[in-house]
Amino acid sequence: MHPFDLSDDHPFGPHHLPYGAVSEPGGRPRLAVRLGEHALDLSGVAAGTPWEQAVGEPTLNALLELGPSAWGGLRAHLQELLRDPARRGEVEPHLRPLDGLTEHLPVDVKDYVDFYASEQHATNVGSIFRPDGDPLTPNWKHLPIGYHGRSSTVVVSGTPVTRPTGQRKAPQDSAPTFGPSTKLDIEAELAFVVGGGTPVGSRVGVDEAAGHLFGVALFNDWSARDIQAWEYVPLGPFLGKSFASSMAAWVTPMEALRAARVPLPEQDPVPMDYLRGQGDSLFGLDLTMEVRLRDTVVARPPYATMYWSPTQMLAHLTVNGAALTSGDLFASGTTSGAGAGELGSLLELTWNGSRPLRLDDGRSRTFLEDGDTVTITATAPGPGGSVIGLAEVSGTITPAG
Repeated sequence: MHPFDLSDDHPFGPHHLPYGAVSEPGGRPRLAVRLGEHALDLSGVAAGTPWEQAVGEPTLNALLELGPSAWGGLRAHLQELLRDPARRGEVEPHLRPLDGLTEHLPVDVKDYVDFYASEQHATNVGSIFRPDGDPLTPNWKHLPIGYHGRSSTVVVSGTPVTRPTGQRKAPQDSAPTFGPSTKLDIEAELAFVVGGGTPVGSRVGVDEAAGHLFGVALFNDWSARDIQAWEYVPLGPFLGKSFASSMAAWVTPMEALRAARVPLPEQDPVPMDYLRGQGDSLFGLDLTMEVRLRDTVVARPPYATMYWSPTQMLAHLTVNGAALTSGDLFASGTTSGAGAGELGSLLELTWNGSRPLRLDDGRSRTFLEDGDTVTITATAPGPGGSVIGLAEVSGTITPAG
């Protein structure tokens, strides 16, 4: 279908316009928005506009630094072009079919933090590893728990993921061993792309945080559970997480998800003052993911159940004076719902390997094996009863080096 013929019912129609970076064979990455199965080159359609220089870069970072007014202005300009049949001639020379392009990571990721914002996921993990204690740690409902990840190993969807190697020690082992992870897992997450830098020593309040949220992308924070379990005391995740995190190639603007905003679950106890907001500054997102392992749908996690708002996560990230840089990325942590088919990790789906999953091809899985491909997609309500389809994030496991 020609992009000009797309209706607002199409998941990648003009009501969506996710941002990405693509290249033609032998060419350098160029910023684009996705229209159906085409990419629209931004440097062409933004010529002569205030955003021309920013969108001429190979990543979104310069545009991110311009802030919400510029983001909204560029989006309005693109939608006006695409909804005016008389301007079709201005747009068509800059359209390219996706099947002839290479997709690149659209953001030069400056810093990366991963949160732990799903109460159901945290409860399940606590029940697995602390069966005789409280599933949630005492701090969980007082602050958005997170850890610092490794920005250099955030990779674009489709990049192969090499099975990590490291130290492991099962409870029954007398000493640690070294070798490839045998409990390689997925984490179905949503990543938030940050724009607008702040100086060290300043804070971003909950009511200001939305102005730093450019957009979202589906995210898979691959996790080596055996390496993680041995290393995480006392400082938390390290090598069990830092080997690879996959991000979708297209970033959905926050404005496209305006109709998907929903109230948060009740927060009890009431958070401290710096985590409270006014008006609509606290929100969840009515977004449903679908996780496929070797073409079998194994889960449909609902993001609307997440306990902490992205604005609370960002406010907490900066409350100690930590600076923001345009191109920072933070992720939600694993998305899990209350139902058996709503769990966003194999750790939960198989209860740490004790309940193998049966796949449609007859295979069974507890954790990932070499050659397995995991693909995460998602949909959300769009404006006027339409649907937003977030770009997929996918990766295939390759043997340890």
